[in-house]
Amino acid sequence: MPPHSPHPPLDADEFRRQGRLVVDFIAEYYDRIDDYPVRPAVSPGFLARQLPETAPSQPEHDALAAALRDVRDLILPGLTHWQSPHHFAHFAATASNVGALGEALAAGLNINPFTWAASPAATELEVVVTDWLGKALHVPENLLFSGGGGGGTLLGTSCEAMLCTIVAARDRKLAEIGEERIGDLVVYCSDQTHFSFQKAARIAGIRKGNCRAVATSWETGFTLSPKALLAAVHADVAAGRVPLFLCATVGTTPTAAVDPVRELCAALSGAGHDDVWVHVDAAYAGAACVCPEFRNVIEGVEAADSFSTNPHKWLLANMDCCALWVTRPHALTEALGTDHDVILKDGAADGEAVVVDYKDWQVALSRRFRALKLWLVLRCHGVDGLRAFVRSHVRMAKAFEDMVRDDARFEVPVPRQFALLLRLREKKQRCHDDDAGRVINELNRKLLEAVNATGRAYMSCAVVGGVYVLRCAIGNSLTEERHVQEAWRVVQEQATVILAVVKRTGGDRTVCNAHCLEIDGKASASFLAGK
Repeated sequence: MPPHSPHPPLDADEFRRQGRLVVDFIAEYYDRIDDYPVRPAVSPGFLARQLPETAPSQPEHDALAAALRDVRDLILPGLTHWQSPHHFAHFAATASNVGALGEALAAGLNINPFTWAASPAATELEVVVTDWLGKALHVPENLLFSGGGGGGTLLGTSCEAMLCTIVAARDRKLAEIGEERIGDLVVYCSDQTHFSFQKAARIAGIRKGNCRAVATSWETGFTLSPKALLAAVHADVAAGRVPLFLCATVGTTPTAAVDPVRELCAALSGAGHDDVWVHVDAAYAGAACVCPEFRNVIEGVEAADSFSTNPHKWLLANMDCCALWVTRPHALTEALGTDHDVILKDGAADGEAVVVDYKDWQVALSRRFRALKLWLVLRCHGVDGLRAFVRSHVRMAKAFEDMVRDDARFEVPVPRQFALLLRLREKKQRCHDDDAGRVINELNRKLLEAVNATGRAYMSCAVVGGVYVLRCAIGNSLTEERHVQEAWRVVQEQATVILAVVKRTGGDRTVCNAHCLEIDGKASASFLAGK
């Protein structure tokens, strides 16, 4: 025990007392979360200026209670409140009582289940719970432990899943063609694929110039075209390069587009490239497969080599939790395995049935007991409860879409896939189309700034096919229909103000101006402040 501490670091009675403080603090936060603007109005360095330059030498009296007061007074006002029911900017990081308490339980047990022997129950629970989740999502049997060949694991993020599978594909291919040819390996995705894929590829040693982001278009709904993919693959083969890996996406970040997994796999196989590793990144929309009516978004995944989704996005598992399934776990373990340290070996497992050592399925050695949290979520909500949760958000997104379509000033530029895109509609103007396109993009950018400045809703943007759109992703645990309706009122109010300013300052002149909105300072300040 530290010389100046009244309690040992782990003390059951003190833990009960302090635990109640933290639980009450969190509960009060959720009670009051509507009182906070979704996004804080702070500038860089705001917090450092309010905290001491060095850590205290000795703890103050009742240090945790004092620290919680600082969390309330200093930290919370500077947070973007991801659990706010008014947060629509990003794919959600859903929270639940049991998700949070599962995190607390895992932290309290504080184990490090890097091998089966290091904590047998933790490893075996992960085997069980990844199969449970896979069956709930209608993942094909060839990706599950119970299917006899595949298996799943729980990581932190989709980027980790991408990195691990790229490394497995890389080592398998280099064993065939020689390690000196690593510079010839090429990976493929679409121009809508999340940037984390290119980051993972670079970490895995793929040259930056060998990451092919295949162009998508309005005509294909911004999905990856098998024909365009094959054209890129054939060009690389003709140049002496080696196609290695394809990342198909189910629920892209800009538009929630769903790449045609079955057709992409068939195209590669039919062209003699069935050795290309196909990974399906369903970080967001994979959760929707818990509902049978949405199972079609992963049709063909049985032909892929790996599949991942994030239960922390839409299945109440709290940050962080990414489920990865592979058809051939040995490809991961051969690339990522570490069997050289005698400390990690344990005779208790010798001679027994084959065990899973999850350290060999990931980059790091140490790992968190994520399975406990996910197991609690599945037990306490049930598959039917998760289906109802997802369906409620899909209904709200459809209701939002209907409201947008009922306002002639707006359009839904691409078909809704769970999340929604909207923008002020482009009208025919007496100037060049390029000028009109730039101006309407600028109007929508100003609209997003104005909406977010109100603090009553937080949305984000995307640029697809040269068009600036507002993104509204409905999926937070606390979001109800009234919050969606309020968000739409905010959008309408701010659009009314902006369009009135444009009209007052001369519509045709403004639309044709290369610098877009010629708005006087007073009016600009007003609409950006949401007044």
